[in-house]
Amino acid sequence: MKILVVDDDPGIRELVRITLQDAGYAVAAAAEAICALSMLEAENPDLAIVDVMMPGMDGFALTRELKSFKDMPVLLLTAKGALEDKERGFRAGSDDYVVKPFEPKELLFRVEAILRRYGKEEEAPILAGPLEIDRQSYEVTCGSRTLLLPLKEFELLTILASRPNVVFERERLLELVWGLDYEGDGGTLSVHIKRIRGRLEGLTDRVSIVTVRGVGYKMEILP
Repeated sequence: MKILVVDDDPGIRELVRITLQDAGYAVAAAAEAICALSMLEAENPDLAIVDVMMPGMDGFALTRELKSFKDMPVLLLTAKGALEDKERGFRAGSDDYVVKPFEPKELLFRVEAILRRYGKEEEAPILAGPLEIDRQSYEVTCGSRTLLLPLKEFELLTILASRPNVVFERERLLELVWGLDYEGDGGTLSVHIKRIRGRLEGLTDRVSIVTVRGVGYKMEILP
């Protein structure tokens, strides 16, 4: 599943890119509308996330162009309290909007909702060594054994499995799973990681979650 991100703000563009990639999506990014349009045939994205305020062609005009390209779903990024932007966005054909600043988790929820609406939801499971992680049924399968995890543990495992050997910072995992407004300490994350490790030990010795001291965690897969 590939998502096109169009935003002239490099900070926002990078935040959206990392958020989507951590969730298992492929990402193509552009800083302006004209560049995004030139990428459509080669990238063939399943959905576009478009900033409203961009130099040259704005997000509304780009949305109209994208909707004419295979009726592509479009999620707009709008300014806080800009009701007129939302109205113009829907008139241009956008499917939903997220107000900046936004929580990465909210962005993912809205992306998933749009993809489901279009029948494009991610159906392929994540494969991590002998593990098969089904994001539709929330099941983790290893050979003939199937494991059902509590939601937070499943989300953590899915994030780590989506990018094996990539270190995820503790703060990043807390943000992705518990949200930006989480006020607890890192002990909650440690407890969940410990539980996941215990569950994996009962399934396979080829997959492990490794602590990178002072940074965070990564998943390692043995051949």
